Amino acid sequence: MTALRPEREDLYGDASYESYGADAYGGGSYDGAPSGGASTPYVPPADDETVALRIPDPPPPSISASAASSVTSTTGSPQGGRAARRKAAKRRHGRHGGAAAPESPSEQESPDGKPLSRVEARRQAKARKPGAAVVASRAIGEVFITTGVLMLLFVSYQLWWTNVRAHAAADKEASSLQDDWASGKGAPGTFEPGQGFALLHIPKLDVVVPIAEGVSNKKVLDKGMVGHYGEGALKTAMPDAKTGNFALAGHRNTHGEPFRYINKLSPGDAIIVETQDEYYVYKMTSTLPVTSPSNTSVIDPIPKGSGFTTAGRYITLTTCTPEFTSKYRLIVWGKMVEERPRSKGKPDALVQ
Repeated sequence: MTALRPEREDLYGDASYESYGADAYGGGSYDGAPSGGASTPYVPPADDETVALRIPDPPPPSISASAASSVTSTTGSPQGGRAARRKAAKRRHGRHGGAAAPESPSEQESPDGKPLSRVEARRQAKARKPGAAVVASRAIGEVFITTGVLMLLFVSYQLWWTNVRAHAAADKEASSLQDDWASGKGAPGTFEPGQGFALLHIPKLDVVVPIAEGVSNKKVLDKGMVGHYGEGALKTAMPDAKTGNFALAGHRNTHGEPFRYINKLSPGDAIIVETQDEYYVYKMTSTLPVTSPSNTSVIDPIPKGSGFTTAGRYITLTTCTPEFTSKYRLIVWGKMVEERPRSKGKPDALVQ
């Protein structure tokens, strides 16, 4: 074994740290004290960043235990032991940091801060449930809302969709009539119920609508056409008859509503019936604003209330009144003033 060298033994073995400091730094002490004075032990400088162990400084005497507890409470750290902190965290964030888990009946608290018993918690939960009256009122409200929606849909169907369908059906029938006349298929004669045979023109109201045989709602009126009283006790004359009353019925509202504004006609306004061979021109003469639906005398050959006193060639338009009801009937009368063959062209009332 190699022996230690004497200089190392003198430097580290026998010589003190203080003497080494004196010899190495010119005979003086480390902190600059005269070498002739007493030796001062070395004290390491205070360093917060040292890695050595050290005794922590005692807390300032001004902060008491109660104050430290209030500081902890102010910063939001849970008080109590580990179990209390875990329980508080579970209430705030749930077991895994999600939404707070609902408290069990035993964990709920009363207004005075004391936990409720299971019986009391269940009693309070039951009291919070809506009563029978509340449930019944909600059900009745839902029924009313549903009924209102259904009524709104029905009104929309009656006032809008029936017109759309009726106009389409009437336009189709008018086109079919004109095609038959052009091909010679629509020869005058006896017509079946629901069969179209003429066109009605009311220039002032911008009305052009097919005329069909009969006044059936399903076969005629609900399809947007006007119907000729031509069956049974209500049978009336055709336009080509030498005398008689050509009576028509039509809807005032819904299903095409061709007679909606006939109350606006004035004496002298033209009402024209177009057939395969002729134009029959009538002039409006009078009106009956309100009468009973059973008053069939208004379509007699000499209609009562019209002002006519002798036989002639007349036209009668009938519809419901007031609007959107069928309680009464509105009547308009006219007298034929011209019969014009189609070969001579349209009458002046249609040309203007």
